[in-house]
Amino acid sequence: MALRPLSNLPLKVISLLVAGVLWLAVSGQSTVERNIRVPLEYQNVPPGMEMVGDPPGQADVRLRGSSGNLARVVQGDVVAALDLTNARPGTRIFNLRASEVRVPFGVEVVQVTPPTVSLEFEYAGQKVVPVSPVIEGDPEPGFVVGRITTSPATVQVLGPIGRLQALSEATTEPVRVDGARTNLTDKVTVGVEDTAVRLREPLVAVVTVEIVPAPVQRTLQGLQVRAENAGRGLLVRLSPVTVSVVVRGTQERMAGVGAGDLQATVDLTELPRGQHSVPVRVPNREGVAVERIEPANITVSIR
Repeated sequence: MALRPLSNLPLKVISLLVAGVLWLAVSGQSTVERNIRVPLEYQNVPPGMEMVGDPPGQADVRLRGSSGNLARVVQGDVVAALDLTNARPGTRIFNLRASEVRVPFGVEVVQVTPPTVSLEFEYAGQKVVPVSPVIEGDPEPGFVVGRITTSPATVQVLGPIGRLQALSEATTEPVRVDGARTNLTDKVTVGVEDTAVRLREPLVAVVTVEIVPAPVQRTLQGLQVRAENAGRGLLVRLSPVTVSVVVRGTQERMAGVGAGDLQATVDLTELPRGQHSVPVRVPNREGVAVERIEPANITVSIR
């Protein structure tokens, strides 16, 4: 076949012109470097392992390329990824290599800062803890907060076993009881204060707060003391023979309570002859609690 160098001459000329223009455009761009801050991703965390603490979330990367290529680099084009496949419990140091930085075609990674990353790992675990609701405010004067119930009463928390061991409870958004005089119920979000652990799933709890009349405190004077279990044939003398008792209860329960409704005693079991200081006992009555006995001990003389 005969060669025809001049065939399709117009197309060949156009091709040469285009190639020349492209060469001039590329050769006219200088090679530059640029520093950018990029997100640091942690990949392939081994199953059953958790990172502890606050690992760095960014890295500084120096890029090299033509001015045109670097000018087209936008947020998200460059990402540093750290492979944690070989992580084990304890503090580990990982090299952050240039090859682990993803960049667009025509762009080269010159340097990564920091060159190493120190990370701490623990085995992952789970724990069931009680939900302890936060109560804020004060009920109406004359009323107090009574029993508090939460549904669910417990939650399951996941995280590093070291942090789970120190965790004793989950908490809630505040439940306000300002000015309340009747029971109230509120739906609140459950959470944990330690950011290193987390709930197995997001949870809303129903908190019921009982509002009850405030207890009344009263002092009952002249409560007669009776000696019990004295030895046969022994003469017993008490000093003093009466005591005062501070009692507490609801206003309804305290309305009809007097000194004659409570019994003060001293137990003389196996006490020999002589003088003794013996504690006074006053049992609680239904709905009425004994707060204090004055004097708490009396002198008992046995002959």
